[in-house]
Amino acid sequence: MSGWDEGAVFYSDQAQFPRGSAGENEHAVATRHSLLRKFKEFIRGFETEKNAYPYRESLVHNPKYMLVHMEDLDAFDAELPAKLRSSPADCLPLFETAAAEVLASLKSKVAGESGEMEEPVTGEVQILLTSKEDSASMRSLGAQFISKLVKFAGIVIAASRTKAKATYVTLLCKNCKNVKTVPCRPGLGGAIVPRTCDHAPQPGEEPCPIDPWLVVPDRSKYVDQQTLKLQENPEDVPTGELPRNILLSVDRHLVQTIVPGSRLTIMGIYSIYQASNASTSHKGAVAIRQPYIRVVGIEEANDANSRGPTAFTLEEIEEFKKFASEADAYKSICSKIAPSIFGHEDVKKAVACLLFGGSRKSLPDGVKLRGDINVLLLGDPSTAKSQFLKFVEKTAPVAVYTSGKGSSAAGLTASVIRDNSSREFYLEGGAMVLADGGVVCIDEFDKMRPEDRVAIHEAMEQQTISIAKAGITTVLNSRTSVLAAANPPSGRYDDLKTAQDNIDLQTTILSRFDLIFIVKDIRMYSQDKIIASHIIKVHASADAASSGDSRTSKEDNWLKRYIQYCRIQCHPRLSDSASTMLQNNYVKIRQDMRQQANESGEAAAIPITVRQLEAIVRLSEALAKMRLSHVATEENVLEAIRLFNVSTMDAARSGINQHMNLTAEMANEIKQAESQIKRRMGIGSHISERRLIDDLTRMGLNESIVRRALLIMHQRDEVEYKRERRVIVRKA
Repeated sequence: MSGWDEGAVFYSDQAQFPRGSAGENEHAVATRHSLLRKFKEFIRGFETEKNAYPYRESLVHNPKYMLVHMEDLDAFDAELPAKLRSSPADCLPLFETAAAEVLASLKSKVAGESGEMEEPVTGEVQILLTSKEDSASMRSLGAQFISKLVKFAGIVIAASRTKAKATYVTLLCKNCKNVKTVPCRPGLGGAIVPRTCDHAPQPGEEPCPIDPWLVVPDRSKYVDQQTLKLQENPEDVPTGELPRNILLSVDRHLVQTIVPGSRLTIMGIYSIYQASNASTSHKGAVAIRQPYIRVVGIEEANDANSRGPTAFTLEEIEEFKKFASEADAYKSICSKIAPSIFGHEDVKKAVACLLFGGSRKSLPDGVKLRGDINVLLLGDPSTAKSQFLKFVEKTAPVAVYTSGKGSSAAGLTASVIRDNSSREFYLEGGAMVLADGGVVCIDEFDKMRPEDRVAIHEAMEQQTISIAKAGITTVLNSRTSVLAAANPPSGRYDDLKTAQDNIDLQTTILSRFDLIFIVKDIRMYSQDKIIASHIIKVHASADAASSGDSRTSKEDNWLKRYIQYCRIQCHPRLSDSASTMLQNNYVKIRQDMRQQANESGEAAAIPITVRQLEAIVRLSEALAKMRLSHVATEENVLEAIRLFNVSTMDAARSGINQHMNLTAEMANEIKQAESQIKRRMGIGSHISERRLIDDLTRMGLNESIVRRALLIMHQRDEVEYKRERRVIVRKA
């Protein structure tokens, strides 16, 4: 029965929709009108509970755009969502017209310039759709979906600049100066320009030629438009396939809301466009078009990852404050960090400090002091270094994970790229820029090429990246913490060597790390037993843990939110008593290091400089931040100094000192061994270390003495190690 009392019976809509020609189009016009009426009724009359009209309210509060839930449409009238899904390109403009008309009727009249009451001028309203249905996979989008509404998820990998897209193009006839406006197709389509002018020539007047229209750009109407590239989520890609990507076009209020790297769920119209720069192979294929998606609704996947200002609910804030006021807040945060890793208590504490960070300071003369904490983990294989990095990547609000061998200097800082279409250069930020305000995890730090490692220097201390290439000179911000993991040069940490040989990084970069942990794989019966049982428990109960997974993911998210809240809210400063205490301690540490240097006759591998003093300040601030307190107290400073002592100071003192307890006869034996080595090896000759030691032990020399002698000769630069220290070469 539906339709018997629709508009066609009582009136004709020709004036409102001038497109209809009499006869076959009247029904279409009527349904359009009834649709428009239904949409208006929906906006005006949909109520969630008694007397709550969400869409009317949202229109009044925010006249620019309106977010519509498909479920609400379904509850209001089951035909509307079906119509929207099957022909969104026709229904959405109707919906937007309806919204604009409702908005005009909701506003009260305003006094015009002449003092008469006039209707208020309302702009366009953009309708954004969202629904709770499951998203399709990007690979399943095919020809049957063209100009239908689709929903799918992915990661944004690139975003273009904003461009102006004409909605109405004004044309001018070059012969008779007739003016005509032509509507432009939305999305990536163009306007259809008529071939002939519809002006009837007067007698004696020259008729208009074919194709007489010129476009007048100044009088046309425009909206913002931007194109994004969406790539499917890595977990949806089948094994051994490359991830697909698709073009999105967003307009008006969705423009510039999306940063590359964020995960989205998209509602959009699957449409096609004629690619302008079609490759030569497709030149002949007239009927082939490229697909793209006209976006009509965007949901960001997880709020914790988005760069925008995050809103915390009052309950959350209350919970955070309650947690921070507990006595063992610091302990419980450390227990939440990488719970699947056994032991390494101090490393966990350091990672917690790194996640919370100190506070940045801007001095009156424009100097900025960094507040981010950098940590280096150095040590044996299989001591869960990379697991820490992976955990931090998951937990930090903004994080980027890279591996040392596979990243170049440009990939870490910024690269200059030439745009395909416009042939001009633009900058693309690398890992350090993308992680601005977060953490960069660099694995295999020792395998990086030295010239690439230099690129990090500036980012780690000044926290900017300056670039001067291809005519672009700029400074980019990179306020990031760096968490790096490295192996010693020989693969394992060797206790027989000095600290210098074990830590094969330059002093310049070492002094930029606040904490340097040497993670050793200690063989101890009792500890090995506990670790083994822990690991077997983790492996055995992995499936059982995944069933209670919701709780752990909620905890992960909770920690993420808490870290974010602390970083936004809290910027602690040192108290007076804490600062004097810190001052005395720093002076004492410097004195100890000087004394050690005097005794051993050489500088420590890890320098203790003013940067280290700043590091302790930052650590104390981070410890205060965990408690949401605005003053770093003495106990925070004590804990920071303790962390500093077990990490960096321990690393500086590690290894053997050549000059410790050398008795006269030992020195004599070492001299003897040296002369034997020199006799055994001519200048420039190679020999494997194992063989040399075997030969000399057969002559009756002690093996450890021979190793000592080799070490000393290596330091004097008389011999050189090749091929991972297996082969010795004697130098001139």
